[in-house]
Amino acid sequence: MKNVTVTMEDSVADWARMEAARLNTSVSRLIGEMLAEKMRHDDAYERAMNDWFQRQPTYRSNGAPYPLRDGDVA
Repeated sequence: MKNVTVTMEDSVADWARMEAARLNTSVSRLIGEMLAEKMRHDDAYERAMNDWFQRQPTYRSNGAPYPLRDGDVA
């Protein structure tokens, strides 16, 4: 575990203290869990995006025009 110093606005610190108390945890643990969740979310998004770009396109027009969307003019 690493110790870090975090600078935030007073209103944010007040909210963090109240949220930590509501969850029966410390502000430090609350922030650590929030950052860990953000990291997992970003990693999952990155993996999904890379997977998508690795796929071969499954749509083919065979030279025919694609259908128009509502409101599009040919």
